[in-house]
Amino acid sequence: MRFVAIVVSLASFVSLASEAFAGEYAVLASGARMHVDRHETTHESTGDKVRLYMGDSFAEMGAAQVQRFEADDYTPPPPSAPVVEPVPVAVVEAKPALTPFELADQAADKYGLPRWLVRSVMRAESGFQPQVVSPKGAIGLMQLMPGTAQTLGADPKDPAQNADAGARYLRDLLKMYDGALWHALAAYNAGPGAVAKYKGLPPYAETLRYIIRIDQDRKKAAAQ
Repeated sequence: MRFVAIVVSLASFVSLASEAFAGEYAVLASGARMHVDRHETTHESTGDKVRLYMGDSFAEMGAAQVQRFEADDYTPPPPSAPVVEPVPVAVVEAKPALTPFELADQAADKYGLPRWLVRSVMRAESGFQPQVVSPKGAIGLMQLMPGTAQTLGADPKDPAQNADAGARYLRDLLKMYDGALWHALAAYNAGPGAVAKYKGLPPYAETLRYIIRIDQDRKKAAAQ
């Protein structure tokens, strides 16, 4: 028989595990596996050779190209699953919504107003109701008109923004009237135009009751 050295590329060998005859697997140094009937090792002057027999033919290659031989029924272990590190999840605790009293006090402190004053205005305007809308269209806790809220850059339907903008508007009115509380309250309730028109407190029953009610709260706060 004439022996011919066969140079085999790694892609030329495929697993023949489905064949019924016994044999073995040659595992090449590259990691490829090929099914053969048997193998022989020869020692030649050019170096050790391995013959891989497949039926009536064989392939010959350098011994260093073959890593090992495995029995025909050998089952390679499954690849280990990669270890996936758990991704930490940031837990953000939702802050509870502030009460109307807390909103009033927070806004008062921010703008340097007495807490009793902002609470009293909030009570007189909306009864501490964040969603109430007046017949004239004033919205929320301190009853901001949509135009006023827009000028102040606030969303009147958001309780925190509403309270903040209302307190800021009240502070600005107090500055406008040099700290005259009754004038500032009249302007908050009836509008600065009414105060300017009557050069003082407008003779509106609703506005006068509004001022008297808040002034009574002032007296109670002073007595404590």
